[in-house]
Amino acid sequence: MEKEKILEIFKTTNALLKGHFKLSSGLHSEKYLQCALVLQYPEHTRQLCKELALEFKDDKPSVVVAPAVGGVVVSFGVADALGCRSVFTEREDGEMTLRRGFDIQQSDRVLVVEDVVTTGTSTKEVIAVVKQRGAKIVGVGSLVNRSCEKVNFGVNFKYLIKLDVETFKPDECPLCKNGIPIAKPGSRRF
Repeated sequence: MEKEKILEIFKTTNALLKGHFKLSSGLHSEKYLQCALVLQYPEHTRQLCKELALEFKDDKPSVVVAPAVGGVVVSFGVADALGCRSVFTEREDGEMTLRRGFDIQQSDRVLVVEDVVTTGTSTKEVIAVVKQRGAKIVGVGSLVNRSCEKVNFGVNFKYLIKLDVETFKPDECPLCKNGIPIAKPGSRRF
């Protein structure tokens, strides 16, 4: 799938937002991709997740895992396209963990997925959970790579589109300095 077609999906679903946003990473930006607005449409979700799954088909994952909340739908869609299990991690007392009876075995081949990667913090936390269980991580995938710097997960990282979105540290943010109200649309709370 071409980058322009993927970007068009984000635009037609009004998922590419402009304003003043606090990202899950803590950084600020004047643009935000609200993947949930795309993922509410099964036809777009199916199409994007199938495309991402194709990138990892030869790695033969037995389970796809993602951080809640943003990655849950992506995990399910990619796992469905690959014909394997889908689980997700979530925070408990501030720590990323598997809950709800989910488990990953040492024999599993794990694909970690996200909707959007900015700093990679949540993805790295998921990788740590998988490594604690001794499973093999076959790769990391995301619909969107929004990182300004190259993120190294120690495994193959593939994404559908790369968006260069300028981010600012809170104390250096020109939007804050101009008194523009901030919104926090991501999955982590202030």
